[in-house]
Amino acid sequence: ALDVIREMARVEGAVVGAGTVLTPDDVKASLDAGARFLVSPGLTDRLANAAIGTGLPFLPGTANAGDIMRGLDMGLTHFKFFPAMANGGIPALKALAAPLAAARFCPTGGITEDNARDWLALDAVLCVGGSWIVPAGKPDIAEIVKRAKAAAKLKA
Repeated sequence: ALDVIREMARVEGAVVGAGTVLTPDDVKASLDAGARFLVSPGLTDRLANAAIGTGLPFLPGTANAGDIMRGLDMGLTHFKFFPAMANGGIPALKALAAPLAAARFCPTGGITEDNARDWLALDAVLCVGGSWIVPAGKPDIAEIVKRAKAAAKLKA
């Protein structure tokens, strides 16, 4: 993935992030490859301190109030709600977001083209992530472009 980040980072206007960053070593490697933001499935103090130290936007995965509160204590305000559907879906995120009003979310994990609008309708949700844009198998660039353009038009 680091080689792909390096290549994509050379594209004028591209904002390339590194996903599934798990360790401080991953943070450094992602930064060195040209990533401009970092995404993780979880939040640990060690990882968060390394990510925050880069100055890059960092989107740690959270699934409960304790994770979100720990992130808020660290100065973070944006979180990945992951895995969204397995952790109770929209009702769970609504319940978490209500008392934690400073937090904003990017739900991932079970988000589809069919349910993305429902998630985007929540005030606490800024964006969603979904693997439907790049399905498994041999890449079909035309299909990926078509799906990405459709996703970019999604509104609540």
